[in-house]
Amino acid sequence: MHACRTIQLMDILEKISAPWPAPAITAVSANGATPFRILVATLISLRTRDSVTAAACRKLFQKATTPQQMIHLGNHTIEQLIHPASFSPTKGKRVVAISHILLEKYNGEVPDTMDDLLSLPGVGRKTANLVLVEAFDKVGLCVDTHVHRVSNRLGMTSTQTAEQTEKALRNTLPQKFWKPYSEILVMFGQRICKPRSPRCPECPVSFLCSTWSRQNPTSTP
Repeated sequence: MHACRTIQLMDILEKISAPWPAPAITAVSANGATPFRILVATLISLRTRDSVTAAACRKLFQKATTPQQMIHLGNHTIEQLIHPASFSPTKGKRVVAISHILLEKYNGEVPDTMDDLLSLPGVGRKTANLVLVEAFDKVGLCVDTHVHRVSNRLGMTSTQTAEQTEKALRNTLPQKFWKPYSEILVMFGQRICKPRSPRCPECPVSFLCSTWSRQNPTSTP
């Protein structure tokens, strides 16, 4: 997408998304959470709705907020506290495993580099980028299923996987847009540009969208 159209896109999306609640992890970060709590919240959020993630985090963090406390709770208790988050048994085990690694290798602190974060069990590029951005205020580009889908529909990318989308956006999207782009497209993908039955007639950026153009070949911006 041409640079001027990228600016136009961001301007429109920033305006319409202003009243929307922030994504779950952004909200956790805004409330002053530690890097560890942000990492745990991000793990819980994987393939889980924001409302479920927020409730699960509240219950878990009432009981434990440090690696030592998570280990003391144990994976079964963590699993129960974060239910009905998807894959809660696996996530419980990963929180405990990561807690042990942080204590043994990083003095109980969450590392602040991509490579170190990716070495932790269950941490992929989406999680690592989100932790870098929200926990350490570092530059990162978080691409989840919403960002991947909407980017392709809008013609920002033409890719098959989220990792390919991240790489493509890093090459074309100005760095100053990386954080707001990710946050806004998550909200936009949840509310308007849904996986199935996207709400195209009410979409304010439909004129940029390849899906809309195919459905309305005579429409003009």
